[in-house]
Amino acid sequence: MIESENLNQEEIIKELCLCNGLSYEMVGQEGSDTSKLEMFFLGYPRIVGLSLFPNLTSLTIVAQDIKEISGLEPCLQLKELWIAECCIEKIEGLQECRNLEKLYLYFNKISKIENLEKLIKLKVLWLNHNTIKNIEGLQTLKNLKDLNLAGNLINSIGRCLDSNEQLERLNLSGNQVCSFKELTNLTRLPCLKDLCLNDPQYKTNPVCLLCNYSTHVLYHLPCLQRFDTLDVSAKQIKELADTTAMKKIMYYNMRIKTLQRHLNEDLEKLNDRKCKLQKLPEERIKLFSFVKKTLERELAELKGSGKGHSDGSNNSKVTDPETLKSCETVTEEPSLQQKILTKLSALNERVTFWNKKLDEIEAIYHIEVKQKKKSHGLLIPLLLTELETVGNFHFEEGTRSDDWSYRRMLECLFYVFDPEVTVKKKHLLQILEKGFKESETSKLPLKKEAVILSNSLSISECPRIEFLQQKHKDEKKNSLKHELFRHGILLITKVFLGQSAQAHEKESISQSNYPMVNSVFIPRKYLLNSVMGQRNCDCSVRQCKWFVFDHDLVLPEYVVEFEYITMVKSPSLFSVFNNVILEESKKTPEGSVFSKDLKFDEEVIKMEPRIKARPKLISLDDKTILSLAKTSVYSHIVSLNLHGNSLSKLRDLSKLTGLRKLNISFNEFTCLDDVYHLYNLEYLDASHNHVITLEGFRGLMKLKHLDLSWNQLKKSGDEINMLCKHTTSLLTLDIQHNPWQKPATLRLSVIGRLKTLTHLNGVFISEEEATAAMKFIAGTRITQLSLLRHSSTKEERPRILSIWPSAKILTQISKLGPHLHPSGNWYLKLTALNLDGQHLFEITNLEKLENLKWASFSNNNLTKMDGLESCINLEELTLDGNCISKIEGISKMTKLTRLSINNNLLTGLEQHTFDNMLHLHSLSLENNRITSLSGLQKSFTLVELYISNNYIAVNQEMYNLKGLCNLVILDMCGNIIIWNQENYRLFVIFHLPELKALDGISIEPPETENAKDLFGGRLTSDMIAERQGHSNFMQMQELNWTSSSIRTVDLIPVDQFRNVCNVNLQNNNLTSFSGLIYLPNVKVLCLNYNHIESIMPRLKPQTHLTNRQLLYQKVPSSGYGQQGISKTNRDIMSSENLPPIMHSLEVLHLGYNGICNLIQLQLNRLRNLKFLFLQGNEISQVEGLDNLAVLQELVVDHNRIRSFNDSAFAKPSSLLALHLEENRLRELGKLQSLVKLEKLFLGYNKIQDITELEKLDVISTLRELTVYGNPICRKMLHRHMLIFRLPNLQMLDGSPVNSDDRAKAEFHLAELQAKKNSLIPVTHCPMDGRSFGQVKTPPIKVTNVILPSGFSHCLGSDVTLTPEVEDKKNKNAGILTNNPRSIHAEIAFQQLRGIGISPSVLSHQNIASPTAQIYQSNQDERRISGSNFPRSNRM
Repeated sequence: MIESENLNQEEIIKELCLCNGLSYEMVGQEGSDTSKLEMFFLGYPRIVGLSLFPNLTSLTIVAQDIKEISGLEPCLQLKELWIAECCIEKIEGLQECRNLEKLYLYFNKISKIENLEKLIKLKVLWLNHNTIKNIEGLQTLKNLKDLNLAGNLINSIGRCLDSNEQLERLNLSGNQVCSFKELTNLTRLPCLKDLCLNDPQYKTNPVCLLCNYSTHVLYHLPCLQRFDTLDVSAKQIKELADTTAMKKIMYYNMRIKTLQRHLNEDLEKLNDRKCKLQKLPEERIKLFSFVKKTLERELAELKGSGKGHSDGSNNSKVTDPETLKSCETVTEEPSLQQKILTKLSALNERVTFWNKKLDEIEAIYHIEVKQKKKSHGLLIPLLLTELETVGNFHFEEGTRSDDWSYRRMLECLFYVFDPEVTVKKKHLLQILEKGFKESETSKLPLKKEAVILSNSLSISECPRIEFLQQKHKDEKKNSLKHELFRHGILLITKVFLGQSAQAHEKESISQSNYPMVNSVFIPRKYLLNSVMGQRNCDCSVRQCKWFVFDHDLVLPEYVVEFEYITMVKSPSLFSVFNNVILEESKKTPEGSVFSKDLKFDEEVIKMEPRIKARPKLISLDDKTILSLAKTSVYSHIVSLNLHGNSLSKLRDLSKLTGLRKLNISFNEFTCLDDVYHLYNLEYLDASHNHVITLEGFRGLMKLKHLDLSWNQLKKSGDEINMLCKHTTSLLTLDIQHNPWQKPATLRLSVIGRLKTLTHLNGVFISEEEATAAMKFIAGTRITQLSLLRHSSTKEERPRILSIWPSAKILTQISKLGPHLHPSGNWYLKLTALNLDGQHLFEITNLEKLENLKWASFSNNNLTKMDGLESCINLEELTLDGNCISKIEGISKMTKLTRLSINNNLLTGLEQHTFDNMLHLHSLSLENNRITSLSGLQKSFTLVELYISNNYIAVNQEMYNLKGLCNLVILDMCGNIIIWNQENYRLFVIFHLPELKALDGISIEPPETENAKDLFGGRLTSDMIAERQGHSNFMQMQELNWTSSSIRTVDLIPVDQFRNVCNVNLQNNNLTSFSGLIYLPNVKVLCLNYNHIESIMPRLKPQTHLTNRQLLYQKVPSSGYGQQGISKTNRDIMSSENLPPIMHSLEVLHLGYNGICNLIQLQLNRLRNLKFLFLQGNEISQVEGLDNLAVLQELVVDHNRIRSFNDSAFAKPSSLLALHLEENRLRELGKLQSLVKLEKLFLGYNKIQDITELEKLDVISTLRELTVYGNPICRKMLHRHMLIFRLPNLQMLDGSPVNSDDRAKAEFHLAELQAKKNSLIPVTHCPMDGRSFGQVKTPPIKVTNVILPSGFSHCLGSDVTLTPEVEDKKNKNAGILTNNPRSIHAEIAFQQLRGIGISPSVLSHQNIASPTAQIYQSNQDERRISGSNFPRSNRM
């Protein structure tokens, strides 16, 4: 056999030599020179013969039938080993190959990574295509750079690669990794540059199919150069991944903060309800305390008077009646004292009773708080799971519409928790995330093979209730035992039951006993040893308990938190805190469920003796003190009782040098400054006052007993410091019933600081408690040890998807243990410090931490931000849950990116605090008392702002954020502005358009549009205050706000704008005067280039009108509604009846508004208007101005006016100037009422007939007139005619009218008369149609003729002359009789208008008198000057 093996080995070595070109015979000599051997495919079934090659450095064996690694012991120099595509099942035999650097064992049958511990030089390890399930055995391979584990069965990474910090390339493709959490473990490989999880040559890892897979990996591993065989070295790729991840973190941070806010709101509601419930017992306790102290005072005075009388009786005889009476009183005193003592005892019992009720309320309150926190405590981890999985796990709040009701009861079943195991949050989260895997369910004590479910709530719940009842059956005195099971949790699962069968009675439930089924069920009637088996109901037949063997067929779908509401309520008001409220109890007979106790209280109060009330002292003086003390010597006063008065100050007590006992309970004190000089004081009762501070409380070194209960003390740290300094002998202290800021640690703080105390709040201080308090106080100081315990030296923040502060994350990942011995500059290495919950009263000993980047001091007792001045490199600072009232000492922290000061006492944001923080992008100031946001105006880098539950009340505060163009998340919930501002959400969205989320809710595009519709173009007092930097509107005289798309004006309060005289809102979108009508003193209002339709805003549709009336409003011709009155007349009537407004307005500009209806504009209401500008509109009729009695100038240039109707100028007017240029006027009638008009501008209209100009005769006051640009101007005689007919005219078409012009006009018209006379016979020539009969002569249209100079300008290029014009002379002859002008000129003018010219006359082309030539030259000059005359309006 041995010979056969040797022969075999020899053949193998021969094959080895042959394949590598070596001579088998010479191998002994040549083997030492060989460094590399290769064997491919068959011929090498075992590793043999390597001893012949002592210097071998590389060995390659591929596709051989090798089953084990052996025979490598001689290969001490081996650096590279390939044993691939063989049948290796175990890694072994490599212990001596300690120089091995590359090891390739792919395509084998290896199931475990082992026996590699000594290969410390290994750099490359390929184990792909094996059956490996776990990554292990690599801890010692510190130099490993390339690891290939593709094509295995690995589903977990864990921390198995943490030691391989030099790893650069990792291939895990073709495995079963399915969780992002596993991939985050790779963040601890700082050198990783090439990662492959989805190599095309392998199957896909399940994790690669998840959404945001690439983003998740690239964010967590920013140093990657290649990912899944692709080049990802481009900077843009990493930035995109970082941006996406940061958006996710911000989103979930917002959602978690919203949850925390909801929790705080719920806790606040619970606290309010607790306070309401405590109100009654507190009132009773205060009442009894008052009576007690009154009786104690009477008792003390009684004893004092008795003692004084007995002393006196020893020195004198009893003879007089007064003394006898005193003796009788003394004999009765023991009886009175006994009554007082009896009543005091009864009062103490009632106080004890009500104190017990207070404690009961407090206990139930804490149970409710614990339950609320427990419920919310589950929601936050769920959201964190969503974040960590980048949204691949998504949790939603269930609704009643979700399909898990009875009709699908066989698919949705309740998971049955083990009643003996408390459902912990961690275990529940594991089930929700990973399902019911065997590894998870096997951790349960019973190690059930199947997942236990039921379709009945009672089957799921009864075992838990029975277990709790059994566990606490001996605690019968515990009145709160029902709280143990009142709250519960259910897990509703989606189940595929598959093939199911009913369980057999005697067989245990396991897959082996039921091999052919997927699930087994037990009907309810067979469930023994349980109360639920004894109950009968209609659905009990269908109720079953299920056992599902395949865990993958059960998926958790709903987590249900529930509470049992019992039908039977306890008679005690305080036993069921969640169901009974004090207000409800008032509805019951006799006033309250405690009516019997209240009656008993009254009986105790009425017990004898009943002390009469004494008059209350308001102030204290010498006489009063001596009277109370019943002595005349101040130094003899040892005790002074001022109980039950109305004192707020203690004066004149400096003389009481011997005072030892002072009672000032039930007074009005807010401080105790006046007791600092009572050096001998030993007892002080200041309970039941309003003391808010102990400042000034000093020098009481002999004080032993101090009662400060039932006051308003809040700052525990400050008050304890005062007592430490000035009451060094204090033995008993009572500080109950004060609104302390940190009540949880108050007792330990007081005991640890006031070391002489023996009793606190009436409770004896034991040695154990004193020791614990001393230890507690020692832990409230920052020491070198605490710095080392709670710090980290990591230079970079870990790239994990988490919303927690970096300091918390870093110190949890890697802590410096206290066992380390710090070097000289250890403090310079600290980068993260987490001192949360250390009960610190101040920040100290951080002066040397210059490189600190991340710090957290949450949940301490800090009142100031002192001690951080040296930490100028801080990037994140968290100070949540302290008592800080002012942000200070951080202005030099220019690198700060995140600042959180939630749950403190901040009242404001100091100016310029954040101005230099150029990197601050997250600021959280929730649950404070902040009233203003003015300190944030220059925080331009801010991205997230959380400031919910503060005292921000006015809209103007939002304008402080308008410059923060990077702000995308804002939380303002719980601020007063939410209730004060109508449409608050849309208001904020409009003014902060860059926001993406507000108050925890994403902003959708429809909301943005609604905000624009509602608040767009709204001019408010806040906007004005923002622009001018203050809100003192009383100083404003002008309001200039042009080109701002303003649609409405809402200036509130209007009274503050009463000094505004000039308003310019030109080029906006106003449709009415809006809120401007309420400004009382506006004189000039400019609204050009708007869309004004009416002075008043348009009214909403009148829904009360009938259909007929509505139809008539839309279609007046319908015949329905108001009939018989035209629409114009109706508008006039309604406008005249409207009351006047804007009494101070004198100048109004409404140019270019698209106005077409002046009646609808309601200008008649502006009774004091003097100047009205309406140019550039669509006006066709001048109307609705009748009531403007003082109107002096009207501008309606550039409109569509053709003529004037009867109502245009119906009443005598004060109008001095009328601008009608650039209209469509053809007629000039109806102007007779303009009796004062001095200026009339008619340029660029359609006036053709000179008779229209004649109508201006009625305006005798006219001084300035323009008619240029009208067709009539082509006939040059219009100027002479106007000058001649208007004797007061001083300016015509921009040219002055002087006496020469009038002489020329008169002369010219006379000359025309002469020419007319010479032309008269011509008109009666035989060519006149009238000479031949009644046939009407057709008109002659002259299109191109040469006339005398005067005519060429007058007639124009298209003149129609008819023989009928002669008839008009007779009609106009009557005008001449009363006209003062020259009769010859008038006749000439009339004849000129009616002249008929025959064709024979047209041949006289050279008729040109000197007068006509002069006229023509003047007319040319006028045209030249007129061409430059402005077409705009003149005033």
